[in-house]
Amino acid sequence: MRRVLAGVLATSVVAGLVTLAAHASPRAAADEPVVVVSSTFDDGTAQGWTARASEVVAPSTAVARSGTHSLAVSGREQSWQGPTLNLLDKVQKGIRYDLSVWVRLAAGEAATQARLSVERRTAGTPSYDQVVGDTAVTANGWVNLRGSYTPAADVDFLSTYVELSSTASLHIDDFSLSYTPLPPIQTDIPSVKDVLADHFAVGAAVGNAELLNNHGQLLAKHFNSITPGNTLKWDATEPTEGAFRFADAEALVAWAKANGAAVRGHTLVWHQQTPAWVFKDAAGNDMTATPENKALLLSRLEAHIRGVVGHFGADIPVWDVVNEVIDENQADGLRRSKWFEITGLDYLRTAFRVAREVAPDAELVINDYNTNVPAKRDKLYDLVVRLRAEGVPIDAVGHQMHVNVQWPSLAETEAMLAKFVPLGIDQQITEMDVSIYTDNSQSYPTPPADVLLTQAYRYRDFFELYKEYSQHISSVTVWGLADDNTWLDSFPVTRKDHPLLFDTRLQAKGAYWGVVDPSRITTTTTTTTTTTTTTTTTTTSMTMPPLPCTVEYRVGGQWQGGFQAEVRITNRSTSPITAWTLAWTFPDGQRISQLWNGVHTQDGAAVSVKHASWNSMIPPGGSTSFGFLGSWTGSNGKPAPFTLNGTRCAA
Repeated sequence: MRRVLAGVLATSVVAGLVTLAAHASPRAAADEPVVVVSSTFDDGTAQGWTARASEVVAPSTAVARSGTHSLAVSGREQSWQGPTLNLLDKVQKGIRYDLSVWVRLAAGEAATQARLSVERRTAGTPSYDQVVGDTAVTANGWVNLRGSYTPAADVDFLSTYVELSSTASLHIDDFSLSYTPLPPIQTDIPSVKDVLADHFAVGAAVGNAELLNNHGQLLAKHFNSITPGNTLKWDATEPTEGAFRFADAEALVAWAKANGAAVRGHTLVWHQQTPAWVFKDAAGNDMTATPENKALLLSRLEAHIRGVVGHFGADIPVWDVVNEVIDENQADGLRRSKWFEITGLDYLRTAFRVAREVAPDAELVINDYNTNVPAKRDKLYDLVVRLRAEGVPIDAVGHQMHVNVQWPSLAETEAMLAKFVPLGIDQQITEMDVSIYTDNSQSYPTPPADVLLTQAYRYRDFFELYKEYSQHISSVTVWGLADDNTWLDSFPVTRKDHPLLFDTRLQAKGAYWGVVDPSRITTTTTTTTTTTTTTTTTTTSMTMPPLPCTVEYRVGGQWQGGFQAEVRITNRSTSPITAWTLAWTFPDGQRISQLWNGVHTQDGAAVSVKHASWNSMIPPGGSTSFGFLGSWTGSNGKPAPFTLNGTRCAA
């Protein structure tokens, strides 16, 4: 994943830990939000809120967002000090809670940033989960901090608190802790993993919260692979040198074992979410590129991989060993991370070598994003070729596939896959989601039906492409279970996104049907938007039209080293095609020597055929055809998929 999900307004889920509480169990989906805690302070008490240290927390009538009182916090000596509320006996595991609080600074205080977080402790060891990240606050008005949190396991202590980036005095008011019961998952629809069983494993990136209740049921029904989203990264497994923490990751592995799912380990080496101590020299200073620091950093890398991979052994058969090492803007294509600046390519060599030594049977992956971009794709290809030639044990290439409803084209995506086929290397789709947004200025309070329909087509087309390349692809993983918890809610800007197969209520979307059964004519998508006081449910029926074109590819004759083929294009849309270009990739390295009724170009296995002057228009329901002579060696498999003017055609 490209960015750590620190805190998401309104719709995020941050996996946490907490004991079971006694409040009512979830009820029917039609229920209104259940308010567990409401703090208005209008009774003149702190209503259970206390200080985190020596600061003063007391009701105040100086300002109030509603009613007569707020809670004033003064005497703060550290930025982390602030008002806190014990949640241990108020929440239960596996329920997604909405937290909302209004904040303003005391009169005369300079503007700063406010955050809403959760502290949890297990066996006395604290952990901190940010629910809402840095948000600008002033003394001139109230600002709402709103986010979501899902407890995932048992702890000794759990509280929520407000803190600032300064020691300014502040007020809070109108705090609310609530949840909206989820409907049952749909058990009468096909399981994604079963539909695609003959092609590849299908996975989801999850945290511990997704293992429980309705989420766990949805995960078990549809996926046979899981990727821990954050619990295997360096900051989670070795926050301080030599002190490993595996409890959260062990829970995910145990769930996978119990449910017959595989686990993808993500990730051993990354330029993000690596603790600061890793890049400190022996004296505690920031490392510079010296031989001593290189040796120290590589020794820490080796110790980390031996500690993490060795701990899980055969329970994790696939590892994203290194993540996001390519920068196509560099002449050599390599990201100028601290890893590279201090060790050059040796950190890559070390990481794969040690992972192979510790887990000789594991599949080792190099993973990156935007590999559909030609420059990045080619730089990654060159690096893989170079390292494998040195004997570095890279078994697979991971394509993240964080895409949107318009980008990239299917042709670019196929070129990405086709590029690595000659290497005979496994390929995996590791972090797929399809954002409903195409630029940072867009934000929908409710996702438009036509955008969700376009998203369904995109999932349909991408998965059809993956199936065509399934002999080269061992797994496809979506980056999240359902729309209620997606990193895209806060990246690249804060807004509610809906990029996955299931909606915020865990119900199947058009995107799901695009993957499972594109021939289903209609599908119903239900989207629920919840505020503190109201719930609005929008149900949209969507019609999924067929692909707009078909292509028939027929080999008319074949002889030793040569063949003749005919290709027929049919326009299945209601509008004429006034000019056309058909593209495909040969699976076995065939070459076209002569083509008629069109003009062709060929770059390696990629072929593009443009219309001739007399057949440029294909009317609705009409067809045109061309033929060619070609050569082959070894085998002469049929190409697929075909794209017409960048749009996929049925074969």
